[in-house]
Amino acid sequence: MEQLTPNVFTETGLRGCNPSFVTTSDGVVVIDTPQLPTRAVAMRELAESHGPIRYVINTEHHVDHIFGNYYFKGAGTVVHHQGVYDNFMLASPDLDPFAYAAEAIPTDDPQGQGIFPDRDEYYRDPNKATVVFTGDLTLRVGGHTFELLHTPGHTPGQVAVHVPDERVVFTGDTVFSECQTWLMTSDVRQWLASLARVAGLDVDYLVPGHGPVTTTRYLATQRAVLIEWVNAVAEAIAKGWSREETIERVNFAARYPVDIGQGYMMSHIQTQNAASLYNKLVDGLARPIH
Repeated sequence: MEQLTPNVFTETGLRGCNPSFVTTSDGVVVIDTPQLPTRAVAMRELAESHGPIRYVINTEHHVDHIFGNYYFKGAGTVVHHQGVYDNFMLASPDLDPFAYAAEAIPTDDPQGQGIFPDRDEYYRDPNKATVVFTGDLTLRVGGHTFELLHTPGHTPGQVAVHVPDERVVFTGDTVFSECQTWLMTSDVRQWLASLARVAGLDVDYLVPGHGPVTTTRYLATQRAVLIEWVNAVAEAIAKGWSREETIERVNFAARYPVDIGQGYMMSHIQTQNAASLYNKLVDGLARPIH
């Protein structure tokens, strides 16, 4: 794992999110868990080599941030926002999260097949939170403070984990660094407000949900991506394009690659981003953003 400070570790080279942990004088705090089984087990072992795991925090409910909780059973208290708890591993018309986790095994973690649970076993105890909160939450572990900031937009229960003692913030998918942004379940106006909130933090490191570690300077780029998507779809509607025409013509595939291991999802991302924004704009759930 990449070591950002003497106490902060993250992994940006896996399929899935950027799982991380912070060591303190009284144990370890894990922020998101690896989707791939063998990497989840390895990360747990590494974290526990620094001391007992006190908390496992999930920044959102998408499968790549939570599936690895299964391999952290008995390792600390799991904490997440009510919005994460309510949507934890729930299937949608577009995605079965368990199947999505399973499909990564042959290509990205074949050695994990032996420890990958069947569906019934997994859902008996996926290791959801026992501490569930609304709004913000502050945890103190050893000499460290962990500020869990509700930053909705990408998902309703999104949180950023600010560790002022280390001058670092873990934003989850509020930031996609140098890779494609997934907008399907988003509320862009909330997302923009959350970016502004993160921008007000005094940190040296910003650990995004996907892509390389960056700084708060990248927040302007993420903001521009959101605005470009919304305004491109709004312009398509103003031109009288149908939903199908908008999906076909509005495309930002050339802007960034898809994050590791999911290049085959490029068309899906472009299609679903355009479709979801079209529906929200037409239904009056959002307005063009300037």
